[in-house]
Amino acid sequence: MGRLAIAWLLALGTPVAPPEGPALGRFQFSQTEMAVPIRVVLYAPDAQTANGAAQAAFDRIHQLNGILSDYDPKSELRRLCDTSGGGCAVRVSDDLWTVLSRAQALSRRSGGAFDVTVGPVVRLWRRARRREQFPPPDRLEEARKLVGYRLLELDPKGQTVKLLKSNMRLDLGGIAKGYAVDEAVKVLAKRGIRRVLIDAGGDIRLGDPPPDRPGWVIGIARLKPNAPPSRYLWLSRVAIASSGDTWQFVKIDGRRYSHIIDPRTGLGLTDHGSVTVIAPDCTTADSLASAVSVLGPKAGLKLIEATPQTAAFIARAPQGKLETYESSRWKKLPVACPPKPQ
Repeated sequence: MGRLAIAWLLALGTPVAPPEGPALGRFQFSQTEMAVPIRVVLYAPDAQTANGAAQAAFDRIHQLNGILSDYDPKSELRRLCDTSGGGCAVRVSDDLWTVLSRAQALSRRSGGAFDVTVGPVVRLWRRARRREQFPPPDRLEEARKLVGYRLLELDPKGQTVKLLKSNMRLDLGGIAKGYAVDEAVKVLAKRGIRRVLIDAGGDIRLGDPPPDRPGWVIGIARLKPNAPPSRYLWLSRVAIASSGDTWQFVKIDGRRYSHIIDPRTGLGLTDHGSVTVIAPDCTTADSLASAVSVLGPKAGLKLIEATPQTAAFIARAPQGKLETYESSRWKKLPVACPPKPQ
């Protein structure tokens, strides 16, 4: 499942009364993990504290990539996939269990619109985008037979996982980065760092606001590449994730196919659009953004309304004409003024 970066992450706004306690400095770090640039902005009393905390956060994300990656043949996820169809239940680590449990719960709630068993179909579409050719119908049909969240069995008593068909492949692209960001925030919190922003390719988690601001100003990206944000919001202590095809798509025989796959059909989405979700944690925001993209505005917003403490904004241009949709809670979010040009 793809991600659409949220534009212009800023710590701007009207100053408020300075907080009590020691002065905090702003520190920023960048590192590539999970195949995306990850940016950490945090406030700490000194450089030594900031450097140690940031490195610990990056180390945790790197560790999780070794567990959750579908690219790394040595990852725990890939080793699990290698047991598919063998009839054996495999005990998995706490991290993989948590991610798979959360994924399966959303699969049930979304009627299969979110489904981590979609891996075989995703592989075909990756090749299709490189070659700009539709996947061979016979191979697509064979891949579709391996997709279905009911083919993934979880046993909470033994914390075991069983893949019921041979050659199944799990793809955690719609949830893994969100989980990694949440875990990185936990690492920082244990070190006393709570004023933080982490952005992993558009999967964003916000802690407490900067010391002299009422919140972080987040600009919501438009459908058009490199266009200025459509709006700005004051946010803190939440997560934001976007899913869309602004940057990743292919045109085949004049039709646009997104890199986001509908697990129920095996086809890339054809309605040009993006979904932005705000939720209490990034695991939820990440996976819901993917699910809502597949469900479409009507069913997608119904899922959002049924999920406590979440909000969504949907932008679509199926025939080149922009359509926007907002959940009820989105309408209540605090709007910020655009930043002044520097």
